[in-house]
Amino acid sequence: MNNSPILVIGKTAKTGLRVEQRLHSLGYSTRGVSRSSSPTFNWEDSTTWRKALEGTQSAYVTFYPDLAIPSAEDTIREFVEAAKDAGLQHLVMLSGRGEQGAQRAEKVLMNSGLAWNVVRASWFMQNFSEGFMIEGIVGGELMLPAGDNLEPFIDIDDIADVAVAALTRSELRNRLFEVTGPRAMTFTQCVAEISKVVGYPVKYTSISIDDFLTALRDQGLPEEMLWLMRELFTVVFDGRNSSPTNGVEEALGRPATDFSEYLRKVMATGAWHHSGLLHQA
Repeated sequence: MNNSPILVIGKTAKTGLRVEQRLHSLGYSTRGVSRSSSPTFNWEDSTTWRKALEGTQSAYVTFYPDLAIPSAEDTIREFVEAAKDAGLQHLVMLSGRGEQGAQRAEKVLMNSGLAWNVVRASWFMQNFSEGFMIEGIVGGELMLPAGDNLEPFIDIDDIADVAVAALTRSELRNRLFEVTGPRAMTFTQCVAEISKVVGYPVKYTSISIDDFLTALRDQGLPEEMLWLMRELFTVVFDGRNSSPTNGVEEALGRPATDFSEYLRKVMATGAWHHSGLLHQA
């Protein structure tokens, strides 16, 4: 086994945390970095990249805030050059389905000369339990500008398993895995299934994108994140990604996790208990 650590960029992010845990359980050495780690890593400060990269040969990369933003392509291009200069050989990058900006960043990696993998994912199931939607679930009403479009939500544990397979199995290199859950569901259907298991009523209400962004602006969300939310809900979430894929099975030889199994796991954590929100990193 290679003794150099596997770099995990975004060690506190939903997928980065899980990827690092899985690598440790398999006996791999890792170097998890974030804006608060030592060494630190900040996508907006390229002077932090070199120290994080030194001595590593492979990396799992999550980009903040999202590869859809207009500046992501140039940032990834600069990062790839820094990685090559530092001796990195293989880079596994998390990407998003249906995002034109993300696909431009993917092409930068694919054409870089590095060994590569792209894990192009649908919307996360864990957004209901670890992300921005949890307060709506616990409060009994989830309000989003999503309408009745279908989305094959994916369990982040599946994403982490695919990323680890790509990092540790050389025969999977230089492949794109487009990963989704096995069922395409509307938010109304998701919330109905959640309501059945939590023991209190939860409903979904479709609102306008302007009302949604106004509420986020009032909460102090920065303009870059407001732009991203508009992009995700008006462009990416327009039905283009409604069909499930078999990317999880291609990488792992098993089916993707169903939403019902995700619900079982969340209920075991208590994340949706009325008694209070659990802190989520």
